[in-house]
Amino acid sequence: MAVNTSAEAAIPVGEVSRLIGGWIDRLGAVWVEGQITQLSRRPGAGVVFLTLRDPSYDISLTVTCFRSVFEQVADSVSEGARVVVHAKPEWYAPRGQLSLRAAEIRPVGVGELLARLERLKKSLAAEGLFAADRKRPVPFLPQLIGLVCGRASAAERDVLENARLRWPAVRFEVRNVPVQGVHAVPQVIEAVKELDALPAVDVIVVARGGGSVEDLLPFSDEQLIRAVAACRTPVVSAIGHEPDAPLLDLVADVRASTPTDAAKKVVPDVGEELTRVQQLRERALRAVNGQLDREERGLAAALARPCIRQPRRMVDDREEQLAALLHRSRGTLRHLLDRADSELSHTRARVLALSPAATLRRGYAVLQHADGSVVRDAAEVTDEERLRARVAEGEFTVVAERPAQA
Repeated sequence: MAVNTSAEAAIPVGEVSRLIGGWIDRLGAVWVEGQITQLSRRPGAGVVFLTLRDPSYDISLTVTCFRSVFEQVADSVSEGARVVVHAKPEWYAPRGQLSLRAAEIRPVGVGELLARLERLKKSLAAEGLFAADRKRPVPFLPQLIGLVCGRASAAERDVLENARLRWPAVRFEVRNVPVQGVHAVPQVIEAVKELDALPAVDVIVVARGGGSVEDLLPFSDEQLIRAVAACRTPVVSAIGHEPDAPLLDLVADVRASTPTDAAKKVVPDVGEELTRVQQLRERALRAVNGQLDREERGLAAALARPCIRQPRRMVDDREEQLAALLHRSRGTLRHLLDRADSELSHTRARVLALSPAATLRRGYAVLQHADGSVVRDAAEVTDEERLRARVAEGEFTVVAERPAQA
């Protein structure tokens, strides 16, 4: 439980150390996995001292054990080996130091390491970190290449020399880090993140020469795999030789079989590109010349046509046709006008023959009442009624008179 303290009621350093020791004692024995970085077996001493480090993080603990415990695995355990330790955490109060008292040490064999890698591979694949749709293409001609490799290593030399042989103007941003051992993973991760943060870096190459399974373990570390998966810059994995297959090969955007192969995949060959450019120029020239030849043949064929050689012939032919059509149209128009005139004359004659005026000219007259209505029946006329009589050449007034009845 928490200790209540204040500025006025502070507790001594010794009490704090005692409390920490009490909390640690309650933890009990635990199984711990790590990598041995320092091993001290002093002659005549009954205790063996070693430092156990986390392969993925910059954290280490001191481990002590009796010589009899260590002698059981002395033939298979050395500095750099991975082990599993059954130990009880101990707190040394006078110095405020945490250590582990080991009761059993077990080396982690290659078979167990490979089995763990297979389980980690399946787990990361299930998360989609190895999916093909996550792969990004490498730029055709990167302006600046980030390189993570060992200092003065063969891998660094292979990448730099082969890249510059292919493209002399290529530039590199190199980060030299340990590529095996307990310090490899955190420093490789730091270098990759640093290069990924540089906007000028177009692609990152992580390179290392061949080695044993244990030597290549840092490049299958889960933290490194996740750091590479989170990169915005394309990453090329060039670890070991062709048979080597660390998990970094699966998460990287491009996998190179060797550091030399990485240089070939990242940097184009200037000689090959010049040859390709020359070939393209020749193809373009042939295409242009072929197009010009086709156009010249087409132009010659067009010039050989009669309408081009005698351009007025078409106009003359059309002129004759136009004259014939004009003559026909005029004849047709005259015929239509004559027929229309004849029909009009006949219609006019029929209209005149049937008009009231013609009837009046034959001696007939039209009688109208005073209101202008026409007299159609004698019964409509009253005695002494004044009627208007219209004849062909004028009108006059008449007085109606009924005849005497017999």
